[in-house]
Amino acid sequence: MAEPTIRVRVVSPAKRGEVIEVRTLIHHEMESGHRRGDDGRMAPRKILNKFTCTMNGRTLFAADWHPAIAANPYLVFHLRATESGTLKFEWTDDDGTRHTGEAKLLVV
Repeated sequence: MAEPTIRVRVVSPAKRGEVIEVRTLIHHEMESGHRRGDDGRMAPRKILNKFTCTMNGRTLFAADWHPAIAANPYLVFHLRATESGTLKFEWTDDDGTRHTGEAKLLVV
């Protein structure tokens, strides 16, 4: 599998105290491990099992994912804008591989 494409959308600038919407999308096959490949063998499981969003060293949002999550997971969540900084996003695979993205948040 090629390196996943990551897309993040954050409303910026945001007013201090405003609740903002954060949208994330990662292109990932999310192989459940229950299908057979062209060679008849079971395809190894490879799913994203954890997502975190941090800013300035603090975890703002985290989610544990399970095999029922669809391929190319799209996630929307809301945050209260209290300070400017860089939002850091991290998706973790079963094998420990980490995929990261960032978005700047300007609070006025």
